[in-house]
Amino acid sequence: MAKTLTKYDLEERRINFSVLIIDIVNEMPNTKAANHLSGQFVRSGTSPALDYGEAQSAESRKDFIHKMKVILKELRETFVCLKIIH
Repeated sequence: MAKTLTKYDLEERRINFSVLIIDIVNEMPNTKAANHLSGQFVRSGTSPALDYGEAQSAESRKDFIHKMKVILKELRETFVCLKIIH
């Protein structure tokens, strides 16, 4: 039976987002500009899933909040990169 995702299943949603980013990068042309952008895009686009796992092991509430803010920065960077690619 397939697991139903809830709107709060952040880990699974971030993993799916990372896979989508990788799929987009794999479809980009092999040009100097696309290679440059795809490298940055894949780093910022997959980082939130990895960082979320780290945030789950935060040593304090303050540490958790800090790690989540880093994730937000990466997501904003990914959004800007996606706009440039588009």
